[in-house]
Amino acid sequence: MALMDFIKKQFIDVLQWTEDGDGTLAWRFPMQDMEIQNGASLTVRDSQLAVFVNEGVVADVFGPGRYTLTTQTLPLLTNLKNWDKLFDSPFKSDVYFFSTRHQLDQKWGTPNPITIRDKEFGIIRMRAFGIYSYHLSDAKTFYQKISGSRESYGREELEGQLRNTMVAGMTDLFGESGVSFIDMAGNQDEFGQAMMFKMKPMFAEYGLTLDTLVVQNVSLPEELQKVLDQKISMNMVGDMQRYTQYQVANSIPDAAKNEGGLAGMGVGLGAGVGFGQIMGQAMTQAMQPAASAAAPVASISADEVVTTLEKLHGLVGKGILSQAEFDAKKAELLKKLT
Repeated sequence: MALMDFIKKQFIDVLQWTEDGDGTLAWRFPMQDMEIQNGASLTVRDSQLAVFVNEGVVADVFGPGRYTLTTQTLPLLTNLKNWDKLFDSPFKSDVYFFSTRHQLDQKWGTPNPITIRDKEFGIIRMRAFGIYSYHLSDAKTFYQKISGSRESYGREELEGQLRNTMVAGMTDLFGESGVSFIDMAGNQDEFGQAMMFKMKPMFAEYGLTLDTLVVQNVSLPEELQKVLDQKISMNMVGDMQRYTQYQVANSIPDAAKNEGGLAGMGVGLGAGVGFGQIMGQAMTQAMQPAASAAAPVASISADEVVTTLEKLHGLVGKGILSQAEFDAKKAELLKKLT
């Protein structure tokens, strides 16, 4: 009876894995009740690793190549099974294949804005996203910490863990570097290199090697971006006086077009040229310290008056400004010479 059971047994002569390209990182060779034949052939293709596991303990690891399984090629397994002499019968062992192909175009990003302390803007919330690539480099570590004894383990199961790990690392990087958001957004290549340097040890803990990391965008939420744009505008203007004059100058054309604006004041669109000069002077005086509030209004030079009158007279010729409006403006400007 024992002889018949032995004859009925199936023995494995060839162990190999043909990847199907579905993103599988780890795959267990189907054993069932079969045993591995002494002298069986093990084929490990390029971009693969093979691991023999005896009762949950990792034994021998094989890189790409073709092997004949003997006690010489399985030294650790031989020791675990206490083979004190050459074995000449089939044996049981779990065999796992691992894909070491580069996993390209993996996405990372902040699903929600993260809160950081910025040295220029204080507490802000920011977003960032990009791509990265990695490959499985340490099959023993990956088996012990990630895939375990499962029949297969796919890339998609790992994406969430890697993405969240990268976001956490990015948050720490901002806090440790003290670099402002403006500098970080303006130097995305350097930011990516710093992130990659920080993330490599974290990937290594899982038996992985981080190959590339690209930062494609660093941004603020829309409401914070508007505040940043206002701050940039203020820095470009320089001070409040210049900002006010800038705002007034921009509002003159719109006011002249609207009923109740400059036209409603009886000045007309064309008078905006002279009015702009006068308003500019008025705003300059208004922004002066209170001690000089009583000082007389500075008169306009004769050259400025002549230039303004020439421009206004040209508008009369084009029908934009009436003669009465021109005369009133002329009288007002001539008073400035006294």
